[in-house]
Amino acid sequence: MTHTPIASLFAGVPLALSRSHGAALLQMPLPQGGGDPAPHVLSVGALSLALEPGERYAIHRNIAVVPLCGLLTPNAYLLERWLGWTTYHGLEATLSELAANEDVAAIALLCDSPGGYVLGIEAAAGAVARAAAVKPVHALVHPLAASAAYYIASQASEITLTPGSVLGSIGCLQMTSAPVQPGLSGDQTFILTSSQARAKRPDPSTEEGRREALRVLDAMEADFHAAVASGRGIAPADLAARLSASDDPADGGAIFWGQEAVARGLADHLEDASAFWSRLGAAYAPRPSRAPHRSARAQALAAQALATL
Repeated sequence: MTHTPIASLFAGVPLALSRSHGAALLQMPLPQGGGDPAPHVLSVGALSLALEPGERYAIHRNIAVVPLCGLLTPNAYLLERWLGWTTYHGLEATLSELAANEDVAAIALLCDSPGGYVLGIEAAAGAVARAAAVKPVHALVHPLAASAAYYIASQASEITLTPGSVLGSIGCLQMTSAPVQPGLSGDQTFILTSSQARAKRPDPSTEEGRREALRVLDAMEADFHAAVASGRGIAPADLAARLSASDDPADGGAIFWGQEAVARGLADHLEDASAFWSRLGAAYAPRPSRAPHRSARAQALAAQALATL
């Protein structure tokens, strides 16, 4: 039996994706459905939570734990339900709900994604920014927040990077092709557009086609950079240099890790997962004291005083 790879969902559309980190996921077969999917387990440091299919977050000691994982799409419910991967529509709905939930003191965004679609990303990132304006949103990169995933994480109140984890790959790409030889049937493939719609499907084998594709990608990259600069509090004019792997701003799109990511302003903390949860727990969900409650002590003193009368 042949299986359709997940890559088929990502062909021919603009992507904010680290291909090197997403290659294995792209080659996975599309879920076939049937039966009941198993729960998706979030295991990060000392924290382990199970999300039933269809659940997008869990609440642990006043902290909402929200995964940002897998290849990101606007609304691929098949990937969300069967693999537990995040969708932009789902994330937007989740953050809006949690921002209004008075029982949630803070939100932890668990990042493990190489990125995904450009389509729909702005709304998801905006939902994180709006939630962060209401209550703290802590993004934990463990182990990956690349491209679209970093776009979203950059809108959090702070970003923590665990040792060995990476972030970055800021920019846009498009995986496309053009017919240059006979296909498997032996017939040459021709793709035609109407007279005033040449840009409808630019041919990457021509200079005109490459120019049109770059026009779109550069416009998307500009939005990406503006969002990251705003979310991270970096001057837009300085951002390109911070993202470059060399002295040339055109060499952006690199991956960074460890103290270098913090020094470049792309993350706030370098911290292991256990320390991260301890810090959040102490800030938003302190454990109840073992000391007797004040009213109980007062009652005990009153009873003792009565006994001496």
